[in-house]
Amino acid sequence: MTIDLHGHSLSAAHARLNQALASAWARDVRIMLIVTGKPPKSPSAGGGPRRGAIRGEIGHWLETSSYADRIASVRIAHQRHGGDGALYVILRRKK
Repeated sequence: MTIDLHGHSLSAAHARLNQALASAWARDVRIMLIVTGKPPKSPSAGGGPRRGAIRGEIGHWLETSSYADRIASVRIAHQRHGGDGALYVILRRKK
């Protein structure tokens, strides 16, 4: 299951992530690919839009999610799946 959060606002991305976690759990999906967009190469200068905001928040969102206890691990995606701009979320097996 793949979800692309790249380009969403923080609130929309957070809501979409929660929906995707619920859907994955309900459908017994064990591996999710979450595309966040690549982190910034350098700090934003001149007060422009902050790049990598979703990437910066996703760890906190996953830790505080109602599905946190169902997440076995989170890993950076392989280069062919987005590298630094994506994560694998592995869900635990249902008991």
